[in-house]
Amino acid sequence: MALKFHYNKTTIQQFRRQLAIRENALPILKNKETALRKEEKQAKQELRELEEAQVKLHERLTDFQPFWGEFPSILSLDNPGIHEKKIVGVKVPDVGEISFLVAEMSWKNLPAWIPAGIDVLQQAIKLGIEIHVKTLQTTALNTARKKTTQKVNLYEKVQIPAYEEAILKIKRFLEDKENISKAGQKIVKKRKRKGVVG
Repeated sequence: MALKFHYNKTTIQQFRRQLAIRENALPILKNKETALRKEEKQAKQELRELEEAQVKLHERLTDFQPFWGEFPSILSLDNPGIHEKKIVGVKVPDVGEISFLVAEMSWKNLPAWIPAGIDVLQQAIKLGIEIHVKTLQTTALNTARKKTTQKVNLYEKVQIPAYEEAILKIKRFLEDKENISKAGQKIVKKRKRKGVVG
């Protein structure tokens, strides 16, 4: 990062402020990156577990395969229970209470397997919603972690060293300028003394 600057004390003050902001933010960003990494790992693990549960449930669904043609349209999704929450300052979707509506009807005329079928369908729909939301959550956490990592690297490897280097260059320039000025004054004094004495 090539900083453009003037060789004066005002620039040093401005750069010191910018440097302090980045040095103070860096530990916070590193902590956020670590927390996001941990949350992302946990979300991925939960997603794997949900997918494994879905595979097992699929086996149960296939047990009902011959009967699904007879299943009446009595089950509907009432509330998918999806809401938003924050994890380490990142807005992500989350699943709360998923609710279903079962139509009013006479159970006497229905086959005995219908209640078990309703239960299996509800589980399948819930798992589908949970997997979808957990996938979105994992993606959001991954994106936020990558952005935070980029910012950590930008501060740590680019901006902080650039500000430190610029401050050092300006200081050296000002010190050299002051030394040259003092040396010039000494020469003038010496000449004046020689002129006065001689």
